[in-house]
Order: sequence, then structure tokens, then C-alpha cells
Amino acid sequence: MTCRKNSWMGLFAATVGIAVALYVSNSQAAPAEFRDLKIDVVGQGRPVLMIPGLNSAASVWTETCAALQPGVQCHIVQLPGFAGAPAVTVDNFQLAMRDRLLAYLDDRKLDKPVVIGHSLGGTLALQMAAEKPGRIERLVIVDSLPFLAGIRGMTPEAARGMAAGMRQQMLASTKEQWEAGTRQGAGGMSRSPANVERVVAWGLASDRATTAQAMSELWGDDLRPLLPRITAPTLVLGAWAAYAPMGSTLDSAKLLYEGQYAGLKGAKVAMSQGGYHFLMWDDADWLVGEVKRFLAAAQ
Repeated sequence: MTCRKNSWMGLFAATVGIAVALYVSNSQAAPAEFRDLKIDVVGQGRPVLMIPGLNSAASVWTETCAALQPGVQCHIVQLPGFAGAPAVTVDNFQLAMRDRLLAYLDDRKLDKPVVIGHSLGGTLALQMAAEKPGRIERLVIVDSLPFLAGIRGMTPEAARGMAAGMRQQMLASTKEQWEAGTRQGAGGMSRSPANVERVVAWGLASDRATTAQAMSELWGDDLRPLLPRITAPTLVLGAWAAYAPMGSTLDSAKLLYEGQYAGLKGAKVAMSQGGYHFLMWDDADWLVGEVKRFLAAAQ
């Protein structure tokens, strides 16, 4: 994984990278509503909470859920403010969503669920598992790092300052600058040009204040000190191929992931051979196979 240029658009590119989604909804039931979350419940059996990334639609997980059947009950989350969902005002987006998602597990009496998170959804999954050790049975983290600014060689202190400035720049940008940043950020997120266009569409449909807040948290927070608190077995699925033109290799990317997750005892890191950031699209069979094997090991 390699960082982009120092402008906020470059950071936007690296994180709306950590980001938006293809809308492919085949769920028939209306989503459940819980504290500004909308959640599609699909299937019967072992509960699996599926959290999308920054600006993403819940439907990014629709095909993965279908491929995991039978025997799995997917709870597919739509986070507020993303992909056209109504926004909410909170002091800290990730902490507020962490608490609401944990409350949802309790409200629905989901005993020891599996939690799968992509990108920002991955950092939310880590925070949930650290906040309530033992509440979650297993974690699957899809192309997400606990300290994103680490890819730029930054200290946690420097990252906080950079993230605060980035948020202000994003909020102050013109409509044209915002749209240009969204389009730049979509590049390299999927091998499919059609999916890249969907990434752009979902980014433009998201609430700007929510995107800026959540992105600044992604870049400014260092979650590595939380990792030793996590007791759930964890599978980390990483992507690297989009960064090959910038010098990344599968081995170098895997070392980066393993270094960032060193504090999470027993975490397994597996790298896609050729998928870009949206691994559920670009390397779907590999992702589903890895998840199925990981879940079967717990039974």
C-alpha cells in the first residue's frame, strides 16, 4: 500500500478508497431501523453483522451474503450519511456508530455474532470488539488498517493535526473541488470501470459533513493500542494490486498489514492476488472462500 500526494484530494483518493459501494440490492424485506441505522436481515442461522465502508451502501455486501448461504443470517448495515442515507450529528462518528452497533446486537439478542467490516467498517469492527471483549465471536476485516496514517510514515500526533486540517479543507472546498476529489478518490478502487463509476455516484450521494468527519477520524485515529484488548479470532483480508505501479508488492503489503496488526494476538493476514480495494467485487470467490473456511473453523 502506498500513499498519495499531500493535498486533501490525494488523501480523499486514498480514503474514498477506503470507501463507497455498488448498489446491488436483492433483499425483499424492508430494512430494520435502529437508532438511525438501517439494517437488512437476510437468511437464517448464524448471525453475521456486515458493515460497509466510508460512503458505502449496505448493498456492497449483498452478493457476499448470498454466497455465504445457507446457514447464515446476515445483518447488513447502512450507516447514516453515506450513499444517500440521512445524516446524523454526533461528536465522534465512529464511536457513535460503535455504540449503536453494539446496542443493536443486544437489542436483537444476537449471541456471539461474527462481524465483517470493510474499510471504515473494519475499523468499526475493531472498536466494537475492543470495547466489549467476548461479545463478538469472530472478526473479518476487509482491506482496513488500525492506523491508516502509518502508511505515510506519520506519528499519531502528526496524524491528528493533519486530519483536523484535512477536514476543514474538505468542508471549505467548492462543489467542483468536491466532485473532482470524489472522482479522483474512485480511481483504483475496483478493476471494473463500471464499478468505479458506481463509487463516484455513491460518493456524490453522501453527506459532505459526514464524509469529512469520518475521513478525518480514519486518518487521525490510531487504534493499535486497542488491539491487545480484542479476544475474538480475527481474519484480515488485504489488497495491494492497485498500488503495484507505485512499487508495492504482495510481500511488502503483507508485511505492512502484519506490522499494523502485531498487537492483535493470533490475527491471520491473507492477501488477495489481484483484487483492488473492493475485494467483494474484484476477488469475490477468494474472499468468500477465506470467510467460509474461517467461520467453519469455529464450529
